[in-house]
Amino acid sequence: MARGSVRVRRPQRRRVGVARGDRASRGVLRGGGWAVTSAAWTAPRAPSGERGAASVLAVGIVGATVALAAMVLPVTAAFAASQRAAGAADAAALAAADALSGAVPGLPCDLAGRIAARNGAALASCETGGPVASVTVTVPSFAVELRAGARAGPPGWHP
Repeated sequence: MARGSVRVRRPQRRRVGVARGDRASRGVLRGGGWAVTSAAWTAPRAPSGERGAASVLAVGIVGATVALAAMVLPVTAAFAASQRAAGAADAAALAAADALSGAVPGLPCDLAGRIAARNGAALASCETGGPVASVTVTVPSFAVELRAGARAGPPGWHP
């Protein structure tokens, strides 16, 4: 709108407790049932000491979100790595037990090492006793190595 132009609004219901002088001081004039408002009138501004407070608040919220993500990411990655280690240990123990029973050809601990490597883990130990195989695997996660162990064999068999 150009400077000095006039906007026309529909009439509003008169509020109780608002003096006529208040409307006149804001630039609202009555003309034939329509309120005529001067376009030069602007909304009151916040005191100059509070200007930019929303920007500081937005930067604080973004910073808090980044800090929270930085704290949650390692915990989530460690949990995922522990699950990967448990799965690799289970698969390696089952493969070694299958080799012990003769269902799969090969040496039990060699087979367990290959299966652990396919699952993103390294075989730390492998023990066989009768038809039972016990394995331990490690999975790297950030600066630590997570360990998981598993035992597989026929049900109810104890050495």
